[in-house]
Amino acid sequence: MRHFLSIKDFTKDELLEMIELANKIKTQTKRKEFVPYLENQTLGMIFEKSSTRTRVSFETGIYQLGGIGLFLSSNDIQLGRGEPLKDTARVLSRMVDMVMIRTFEQSRLDEFAAYSKVPVINGLSNEYHPVQIMTDYFTLLELGKTNPIVAYIGDGNNITNSWLMLAAKLDLEMRVATPKGYECDSGIVGIALGFANESGAKLSFYNDPDIAVKDADVIITDTWVSMGQESEKEARVKAFTGYMVDNVMMSKAKSDAVFMHCLPAYRGYEVSEEIFEKFEDVVFLEAENRLHMQKGIMVWLDEHR
Repeated sequence: MRHFLSIKDFTKDELLEMIELANKIKTQTKRKEFVPYLENQTLGMIFEKSSTRTRVSFETGIYQLGGIGLFLSSNDIQLGRGEPLKDTARVLSRMVDMVMIRTFEQSRLDEFAAYSKVPVINGLSNEYHPVQIMTDYFTLLELGKTNPIVAYIGDGNNITNSWLMLAAKLDLEMRVATPKGYECDSGIVGIALGFANESGAKLSFYNDPDIAVKDADVIITDTWVSMGQESEKEARVKAFTGYMVDNVMMSKAKSDAVFMHCLPAYRGYEVSEEIFEKFEDVVFLEAENRLHMQKGIMVWLDEHR
């Protein structure tokens, strides 16, 4: 049995298998061919962090695969009243076929998975957001960006961490530009560099976004103030001066470069209104593809029990 907790846990071939499945299932969905790959199966969805895209995409996805999703807010189950996580894992995994968790520390996912009898999927943690980054790459392939130079501009957060893992596994060139003091976690960078040494991937880190975006195929950013960081907003906005992706920054990338954002997007901060609207078709294709990529992941996990 396999869990989907971080991209670092999978080989290049396994990651590409999931993307191939997602592409196949998306094609079937667009034809209104809803193949019941997970017929009569139940997905338990634990949300300790609120969400729009994660909830709708997983709940819709399991339904389209022939199963049913159960939304479980931490306020609605005993976990929110202090039941040990391992006990919740041992109970739920005897009643459902798969579990998705959107939580805080990655250690909570690791502990849940250690006691679960069914596959566990990371719907987001403070350290990683693997379903989103698999979706990003799936979207880039749809757009014909088969070997992209990826530039990430912004905070060294869970999006950056997961992109580093994907780039390292798939032998891509990735450049990360963050302000001083907001760099990626050194331990996670070390893991990614280890994988890059094996694959031949090129990972570079800067404090100057202009260097990172030069001749890039895709520019990616994320909010400067993630959930739980609201009290830091003023300091972060000041620190990230010069990191907004705007027309000037995009002009330094390749002429056919695209912009991506996992949403929600805050115009006037990490991205200008003009750039967001110019690439809204890419951004919202990326959002839609969460549905299809996650179906591919769920079916792959079911096939590898």
